[in-house]
Amino acid sequence: MSDSIVSKKFDELPPDAKKQAQDFVDFLYQRYVRSKEKKASKPSSILDSSFFGLWKDREEMKDSTKWVRNVRKSQWPNR
Repeated sequence: MSDSIVSKKFDELPPDAKKQAQDFVDFLYQRYVRSKEKKASKPSSILDSSFFGLWKDREEMKDSTKWVRNVRKSQWPNR
């Protein structure tokens, strides 16, 4: 079916049916076109994420093991 035939048929629909048709086309687009775009995109590395190295300049993170030990002592003093 050509685009012009589909367009003519669409134009003859009542407003409620046009809304349903638009919603269905959006659904199909999401399912077939957008899903291909997502599959085609290369997974990014965690090194490229914005949170990588978030605490690199924090002084207490120079020795993270010591920091964790101190936090645990403060949170669970009886252990």
